[in-house]
Amino acid sequence: MPGMSLVLRRRTVVRVLILAALGLLVKLLFTSPSDTSSASFYGPADPKQIRKQNVLDYVTRSDKQLDARRHEFLHVRMGRDERPDLFSDLVNNGVQDYWERFQKPYIVGHDTSHMDEQSIMSSIEQLLTLNGWVAALCPTLARPFGQNKYEDAYEDLARQNNLYFVGMVIHSADHFLVDQLAVIVQLAKRLGPSNIFVSMLDYDSSDSTETLTDLCEAVLTLLGVPFRIRRVPGMTEDPSAAYYPLEEAYARNLVLEPLHELHERRNIKFQRVIWLKGFTCPNDILETIKVSVVNDAAMVCGMDWAEHNGFFIFSDRWRTRDINGDQFRQSKSSSISESSLTSVPPRDPNSAQRYTQHLPFQVFCCESGTHVVDPVQSYYVGIEYRAGTDYFNSTASHDDVPDREPDAPCLDSTQAWFCRDLWVWKAKEGMKSIDAELATQSTDASTAPKRKRAPEPQAADPEPLAPRQADKAKAKDDADANAGSDYDASDLPVVDPTEPYPNTDGPRLTIPNAVFLAARILVNPRCVTTYAGVSHTQLALDLFGPPDREEEQEVGRQDVLDEWEGAPDTFICQEQSPLLYAYEDGQDNWREKSTEDTEDDLILHSPSVRGKFAVAMIRP
Repeated sequence: MPGMSLVLRRRTVVRVLILAALGLLVKLLFTSPSDTSSASFYGPADPKQIRKQNVLDYVTRSDKQLDARRHEFLHVRMGRDERPDLFSDLVNNGVQDYWERFQKPYIVGHDTSHMDEQSIMSSIEQLLTLNGWVAALCPTLARPFGQNKYEDAYEDLARQNNLYFVGMVIHSADHFLVDQLAVIVQLAKRLGPSNIFVSMLDYDSSDSTETLTDLCEAVLTLLGVPFRIRRVPGMTEDPSAAYYPLEEAYARNLVLEPLHELHERRNIKFQRVIWLKGFTCPNDILETIKVSVVNDAAMVCGMDWAEHNGFFIFSDRWRTRDINGDQFRQSKSSSISESSLTSVPPRDPNSAQRYTQHLPFQVFCCESGTHVVDPVQSYYVGIEYRAGTDYFNSTASHDDVPDREPDAPCLDSTQAWFCRDLWVWKAKEGMKSIDAELATQSTDASTAPKRKRAPEPQAADPEPLAPRQADKAKAKDDADANAGSDYDASDLPVVDPTEPYPNTDGPRLTIPNAVFLAARILVNPRCVTTYAGVSHTQLALDLFGPPDREEEQEVGRQDVLDEWEGAPDTFICQEQSPLLYAYEDGQDNWREKSTEDTEDDLILHSPSVRGKFAVAMIRP
């Protein structure tokens, strides 16, 4: 009898363990990872943080990876000022009372629920036409090659069902935030609300941006568009002591945090990242995406135009360099019809020719307005935004000016650092493929039978390598083509370039940058970015002429570049500082910029050849 009771007890213990194991398994399979009790199994307990996939996610595997109605962490608002004030209780009680007495009974009532559903559908339809100017008038603007004439021109992008990441950094820019929201809504209508993710960063705005982001949150929530809207304070307590490139890099990396979290925790990869700046028509963005895809480009930028004295000029030249490393000209929008190739924004002759034909052209760096980045060639391989670290705060002190070498890294924009990182990464990838081929050849040679080699004839002395820029003849009437300066926008007399800085520390590198694999960076002149105060219709007519001027033709093959040029050995470095010191006459002395000097006065013709991607033209 004691033995029988012992057996029963053992069976009972086994059954209890089996039931406990089954209960734990059911909990793992069917409990949502958004529940606080199970959060420890899947990642952080904060519901605003993106969760790792559980077993049920792998089993069911929905067609929509970004289903905001299933996952709470795809609708996140961070950093909003929710501190209680004098009227907080009054407002909250009023909202709760209205919900309990009117809204909730109407939604759940048997006789009224279908009417509520129809109201929601009507609201969504109205939201999809948010800001009728963007939806209705953008397609009426003049664009070449019938870009705005066919409503189904971008249906192929929607059918591919790819994912797109929209990034925005907003700093006291409430004057066009509603227009940008309308552009996002139109992209969601074309590509699908579950195919885009919006990451919006309010960087210490002091205007009504914070209130307008509440509107963005409500609209995107109702449409089912995944988003993360975040507000952060400024990096620097004293704005006069802020270093803009460093703050720009900090803000952009914060915008990209959801991109990396979705990739690392849920294995979600985006096809392209769209950086939305200023105002850009939805069709222009879709056209830029197509240009990026057909060229397998790392980055494709639009062109930024600003109003100036009654006409429009190319803007954002601080971040843009042509394939020779020169700055773009501050050209008028009507330069195509009024002047020759020497007056259009790009200085490189090949790029200028393609610009006049409204075709994409290769550049060394760009960020002129809205631009599209391939994350596979950038963010997913570890490239992030950064800035120079040896900057000097000339506003706070004038006594200890640091002595920087002429070949020191350029303290220019964050985008310039990003472009140089793209070129370096692409060059290293090309070297990896060459090393793999050489390793394969050496393995084949070691296994092959050895034969007696015949004596090789003496080869003639090879011609020395010349710099890549020497192969391109500059237009004689473009006096500042090599300088990339602002001389074309000023009344300064033209002077001859100074001699390059001599190399006294050691032998020069003999391999030019042109032999390395090229980073595919393009500018699409058909993608126009503007700001407040710009007449969009007049700008379109200046750039592209009346609609009947452009012939209807297929441009797919023309948009694809057949040959890609390597990076220049030097580029024009333009540093930003409230107090500038200019390098004079190729000598190691500096002068302080006076209040009468313009930025144009300080950009001198003295490119250095001491290192890759390093030409210090202006330094603090």
